Formats: sequence, C-alpha cells, structure tokens
Amino acid sequence: MHVPLVLTDFLDRAVELYGSKPAIIDDRQTLTYYELNERVNQLSRGLKDLGVKKGDKVAYLAPNTTEMLEGFYGVFQTGGVMTPLNTRLQPADYQFILTHSESKVLFVDEELYPLVKPVLHDIPNLEEVIVHGNAPYGCFGYDEWRSNYSSAQFEREPLKESDIASLLYTSGTTGNPKGVLLSHRSNYLHALSSMHHLRVSDQDTLLHVLPMFHVNGWGSPFYYTLNGATQVMLRKVDPATILDKVKKYQVSIMHMAPTVLNVLLEQNEKNPDLLSHKGRIVIAGSAPPPAFVRKVEEEMGWEFIQVYGMTEITPLITTSALRSMEQELPAEEQYLLKAKTGYAMIGSKVRVVNELGEEVPKDGKTIGEIATRSNNVMEGYYKNPEATNETIRDGWLYTGDMAVVDERGYIEIVDRKKDVIISGGENISSIEVEAALYDHSSILETAVVAVPDEKWGEVPHAVVVVREGHSLEKEELTDYCRKKLAHFKVPKSFSFAEELPKTASGKIQKVVLRKQFWKDEDRMIK
Repeated sequence: MHVPLVLTDFLDRAVELYGSKPAIIDDRQTLTYYELNERVNQLSRGLKDLGVKKGDKVAYLAPNTTEMLEGFYGVFQTGGVMTPLNTRLQPADYQFILTHSESKVLFVDEELYPLVKPVLHDIPNLEEVIVHGNAPYGCFGYDEWRSNYSSAQFEREPLKESDIASLLYTSGTTGNPKGVLLSHRSNYLHALSSMHHLRVSDQDTLLHVLPMFHVNGWGSPFYYTLNGATQVMLRKVDPATILDKVKKYQVSIMHMAPTVLNVLLEQNEKNPDLLSHKGRIVIAGSAPPPAFVRKVEEEMGWEFIQVYGMTEITPLITTSALRSMEQELPAEEQYLLKAKTGYAMIGSKVRVVNELGEEVPKDGKTIGEIATRSNNVMEGYYKNPEATNETIRDGWLYTGDMAVVDERGYIEIVDRKKDVIISGGENISSIEVEAALYDHSSILETAVVAVPDEKWGEVPHAVVVVREGHSLEKEELTDYCRKKLAHFKVPKSFSFAEELPKTASGKIQKVVLRKQFWKDEDRMIK
C-alpha cells in the first residue's frame, strides 16, 4: 500500500502524540498543539472561503511569528502553495514576485505592510490582503477574520506527494528572483534526514532565529513539529533578546547564519553567565573560521554543528558532525573538521567535480564545484526552464559553490564561483583570507572582495568591522596577514565600516560591497 508523503502528516502526528504540550511560544501567548491545530483549521476554512484551490499560491510576508508558522499547515490543507517572501526587499521586488507567482492571497504583518502598500493595486491575480495585527482600511485583520470560522477538523484537499508545497524566491542579485518549486515529497524526505542528523526530539525547544521565509527556515516548521518540539518565536534578530529567550525558555537548539553567531558570541562575552545549560547551534553556509567553533564549544559550552545547502535542494545536504572514529581526535583537529562543509546527509549524493564532470582527488587542494543528486532537489524554477536546465544537468544539480575534499572525505567550500578572486592568474579564496582575519582579536566582522588593479587585473580588498573599544591601522593588518597568508593572498587594501550589508538571514552581501569598486557591471555582480 502506497501512502503519499505529505506535510500535513507532521502536524497530525504532533496533535496525536503531544496535543497538550506547548507547541508555540511567542511574545503574546503559549499555544498547545491542540490549539495550534484549531487555528490551522480556521485558517484553512477562511482560505477556502476566499476561493483558494489546489495549486493556488498563498503569499506570506511576516517575521517569525505564530501566524507565519501556522500558515504552512493552513495552506497545505487546502492544497495551496505556500509562498514566503523575504522581509528585506523593496516594493518593486514584491510586485515582481507576487505577479510572477500569481499569488491569490497575501498575508502580511502590520509592521511590513508599508513595504507592499504602494504596489498592491498593480498585482493582477491578487484578490485579498489579510494583515496580521492592526489592519488598515480595506484589509481584513487576521484574528478577527480567522475567528469567523470553525476550528473543527478541516476536510482536506487530497494531495499527492509530487504536488508542490512551497514556492520560494532566490535573492536575485544578478536579475529578477527565481522561484524554486519544492514538492511535498522533497520537503518530507528532507525533514526526515535533517532531524536524524541534528538529533531533533520531543525534548527540544527551538528558538526560530533563522527567518522562516528562508528555505522555510531550513525546514524547521516541519521536522520540529513532527517531533512535538516546542518552538519559540523571534520577531527580530537581536543578540540580547536571543540570549534572554534562550535562558527563559531553556532553548536547546538554534539555527543561524555565521554573522548572527558572531554577534551572539560577542554578546555572550559581555554576559557569560546567561547560558547555564547545554544546547546545539546549527550553522549553514560557507565554512566558518575554526575560532568560531572553539568559542561556541569552549566559551558557550554548546555543541557546534555545521550544515550546508541551498534553496534549490530544500536545503540541507551535508553536515560536519563528527563521526565515531573522529571523537578521540585532539580538540583543535575536531574544531577544524567541524568548521568544514562536511559529508553527505542520508538521501543525498554529493561530489566535487572539475569542468569535465570528474570528481576531484581527495587531497584538500584541488578545487571543483559541488554537485548533488538528492530526493531534496527542486522540481525546477517556476516558469523558467532555461535557468532550470542550466542548474540541473545530467541528473545533477550544480550549486555554484567551489570546494575541495580532504582525505577523510570532508568537503570544504573555498568560495562561491562569483566570489573567487583571480589575481594575476592565481585563484584566491575570499573565505580563506577572511578566516585569517577573523583570528585577529580586534576584528568583529570582515568581508573580502575583488577590486580592480591595473597590474594584476583584480586583487583582494578587505572591509573590516572593528570590535567596540578596539582600534586598528591598515599597516597593522597588512603585517598581520603576511604572517598568516601567502603574499599574493594578502589584501592589497583595507577599509573600515560600522557594519556590513546583510540579507535578512544574516548573510553578508558581497555584491553590495563590490559596487563601490567596479564600474564594469558584469564583474560587479559576477
């Protein structure tokens, strides 16, 4: 007997096994899984009343809130497609995404409503706007609207596991955003793999640090719900607030970007007594400096877990959690391994290949591109077959991340293709240069980008954020880097900034930094 893998199963299990347990804690209330399910049923009835049918897109523009999380399950019950929106875009971006996605209904947080207000009348398929919080004239207020409907079990639209669950838009730094189509099956299998590798259980309390629009917050609305974990909402990434909630609710696990972790570590240094219990911090993206791992495990006393993925693969495919044969290694060797991109998670095949599609040797030096075959791979880019065919070739998805593989089989990203600095014919990893700089005790944050140079074509430039109470000179940084890097990798220039431009998930936007130096648009956004 075939039972389709659909995401509504996850809330069903939580209600059956953990109904009276706290499901969501936000700034206003605590909801049990029974109460969450009742709200989801009301939402689904309201959507059906608005005419939402199977395959219709329902967009959400919201921070990490109860309303955002319950939206996933409320939309899925109708057969609709959840379309979360990045909270840091401009009105024109929202106009493009809402039009391109053909979204029928938009839910928007009251604080974010001004971002879409100017374009709402220019979106052809949008039929209704519902506001979380105080609603302006002409819009439904969410709580009042939802309360008009019964909380009894909703009669769901039959789903196949191949049906689309989510439509998520990439950042679009080199043009219009691309819409990534993820099925119920890909999300379901990703959840099972991720919860295994991250050891998620019903004893966990998750603090939602990573925005839930960001690849569904790494799938967290799914596998934490499936396990009956308690989920604490965080409207805004603020280090002091994070630490306060961690202590107050005994949070056991958080997902975040390296830049968020960096400021969290800075806050922890000022208040080292806040974290008295153990937990896990999950970091995704390019490999962080081993110094980050050391600080998390020695100063915070938490376990550091590095993972890797991207929107197009649902998103996680690797982890660097130590295997049994690596548990007895010296601490510094463990930190080096944990800071790497890692090895393949269950359900994913991951390799690093050269331009001919051949796997590179496991020497920790030969650079290739990460490619993957996985149950998690997207169905394609919405209404963009050319981009789909460019990304998925011969059954493999090519990520655009350049990496090496060591003798243990650990993958380590050395750079994005677009961020590799080619200076006088030599390839320079901006990540390697950044890792050297992060070891400097006076540096809070840094980003290294290519800038034009008459002799070498382009050379590394470092933008540095200095820790509060510290001071730095450019000559000092040059001397410091020369002791740690080959001379051709040493930044030829430095600049100082109060902060670095970031995405809503905390990733540094190097494209913004490059704009200051390049007139050649092709290299600027490469």
